[in-house]
Amino acid sequence: MLETLRISEIFYSLQGESSRVGLPTVFIRLTGCPLRCVYCDTSYAFSGGVKMSFDAIFKEVEKYQCGNVCVTGGEPLAQSECIGLLTKLVDLGYCVSLETSGALDVSKIDSRVTKVMDLKTPSSGEMDKNRYENIAYLSAHDEVKFVIAGEEDYNWSKNILKQYDLTNHCYVLFSPVANQQNPTQLAEKILEDKLAVRFQIQLHKLLWQDAQGK
Repeated sequence: MLETLRISEIFYSLQGESSRVGLPTVFIRLTGCPLRCVYCDTSYAFSGGVKMSFDAIFKEVEKYQCGNVCVTGGEPLAQSECIGLLTKLVDLGYCVSLETSGALDVSKIDSRVTKVMDLKTPSSGEMDKNRYENIAYLSAHDEVKFVIAGEEDYNWSKNILKQYDLTNHCYVLFSPVANQQNPTQLAEKILEDKLAVRFQIQLHKLLWQDAQGK
């Protein structure tokens, strides 16, 4: 049977987030997401898209002659064939990252893939979807992201850091919600509390004022 996925878009841009920020990257955005986070900036990927075979996806990626590939969404793991796509991309020699909400099982993802996993903060409206058991499947090269809209989110994130000893387990990212959390104030809080986390601003929104490059 031909392996296929429903794809919203495949495009070439700079990585806007994570420890790979600024790197030229090919993005494969899968269609569909079971979550409805309040601050979501890619709701256009909830539906629609085009069904593509793995071979067609690989041919499209190859056009950009770029070694970095990010599989994102929506929520890419909502399509079960995503796991096979990730493995085949790594087998082809690409440096692959996966952006996932953390609401679905990550245990079967190829260990060579860098998982960039959200833990949903209170302001997201989807905090109850967090699968904390996923933390056990994160390696030192993986990343956990907290999207922070205010004081409640920040304090909650600090408590989760301590409870799961995250900063000694993997990379941790704190990202302010655009137009809600003042970036300077968040940066100052991180410094004041001496948190061993990476502060990030979505680079693509600074450069292009849009959601491209997530």
